[in-house]
Amino acid sequence: MKTAHTTPLSPLKSRSNSLDLIKWLAILTMVIDHLRLVWPEMSNLFIPGRLSFPLFCVAIAANVARSKQGELLTATNGRYLALMLFFAAISEAPYRYISTSGSFNVLVTLALGLVIAWGWQHRTLLSSATALMAAAVAYVLDDPLMYGFYGALVPTAVLVAIKTPGVLWFLPAVLCLLSNTRSSIVTRALDLEAYSVLALSSAFAAPLIGLWLLRQTFTFKVWPVGQWGYWFYPGHLAALQALRFFV
Repeated sequence: MKTAHTTPLSPLKSRSNSLDLIKWLAILTMVIDHLRLVWPEMSNLFIPGRLSFPLFCVAIAANVARSKQGELLTATNGRYLALMLFFAAISEAPYRYISTSGSFNVLVTLALGLVIAWGWQHRTLLSSATALMAAAVAYVLDDPLMYGFYGALVPTAVLVAIKTPGVLWFLPAVLCLLSNTRSSIVTRALDLEAYSVLALSSAFAAPLIGLWLLRQTFTFKVWPVGQWGYWFYPGHLAALQALRFFV
């Protein structure tokens, strides 16, 4: 029996198994990536970990695409941003405690990306102004912002790709590639170091995989990722820190 078929990529009107699957893959690859913080010798987990952020961006863009154009000030949007900002705030302490990167936790980048995507979706004076403000903040905070300014633009790029499939699918892929080039990984990739080439290839491919999955209609059941997913982020950081303490 076929488990999936391709459907037109359009704004999602209700809960989607494909979107929940994308969220699960984002969570799983995030945890896999963060295992490096407990066992540094497992540094190769950085490669599948490059899938996580782009897949979260695909999930955000799909949620934004559901909303009716011009309707920015809704209870749903307010709750969405409030939850993201709240959990970005409470996740900062456990993230800083376990990570040595010096950047803000990823929810800060995703919250800015959400506001920028709203600007593209709703095209009102308010949404455009707030999107420009969020983009300006991302530009100023490029260095401490996880995935930097380019990373904050990825949800909008995915939204553009959702609405205009085709060559524009490569826009978020290029941005995901650029958002991973702030270290020596590019130089090493140009020297054809396998680790760096695979890491950058994973970052480039991730939004393409997410966009493809979003087009599929799966017949099998996918456990929904609800609001508990917000609690999972600081919770798994605390659990990893406890694990690092005992191993």
